[in-house]
Amino acid sequence: MKKIALITGATSGIGKGCAKKFAEGGYNLILTGRKPALLETLKSELEAQGAAVHTLLFDVRDAEAAKSAIDSLPEQWRQIDVLINNAGLALGLDKEYEGSMEDWNIMIDTNIKGLLTMTRLIVPGMISRNHGHVINIGSVAGDAAYANGNVYCATKAAVKAITDGLRIDVAESAVRVTNIKPGLVETNFSVTRFHGDEQRAENVYKGIQPLTGDDIADVAFYAASAPDHVQIAEVLVLATHQASGSVIVRK
Repeated sequence: MKKIALITGATSGIGKGCAKKFAEGGYNLILTGRKPALLETLKSELEAQGAAVHTLLFDVRDAEAAKSAIDSLPEQWRQIDVLINNAGLALGLDKEYEGSMEDWNIMIDTNIKGLLTMTRLIVPGMISRNHGHVINIGSVAGDAAYANGNVYCATKAAVKAITDGLRIDVAESAVRVTNIKPGLVETNFSVTRFHGDEQRAENVYKGIQPLTGDDIADVAFYAASAPDHVQIAEVLVLATHQASGSVIVRK
């Protein structure tokens, strides 16, 4: 029987990269997202390559919608082997005392509470089967704050603490827990952060070859493919000319 991976935020960037990589690796996929057209397009692409795909349309910020979506899964899709908590975003680069409260709420509700919601909905099944793997997409931003990153950095620091805490909580079981912490990745991330300002977003990647969503997907698949007795607890992945969240050498 093929394994099943559930990937949140699957329609772009790292989530889409993970969907493609895990499909190539022989997984059946449950893909979640907020944009029906993008979900259906991705489903068609992956099914054309031989993958079995089930889509769920909801926003991880809405706990009730998430629960309803998971409860709606047909029986053959319920035994989830890998949960990839990828849905997340950054909004704004304001100083903390000038920041948008609306932006803060969206980041906290998505990056922290949405991840917790999905963990709460999926992990009990893994515990009951004594099998499963949770892969959280954190960030180098969770290691140390950088200028004007304040609340986003705080949410990713929370992802690290939540991931570490879950690993402790499930240690008596065979469930594995991984935190992948990317550095500079060229996705829609910066367009979202700058509220659609594509020119400003492009400047983030000037002078350096950033990582791609596929690069992070490779790491996620490696972690999921390790022998059962091997737990890849945490991986920091940076572009070659990036040393930390705030040190980037542009050429």
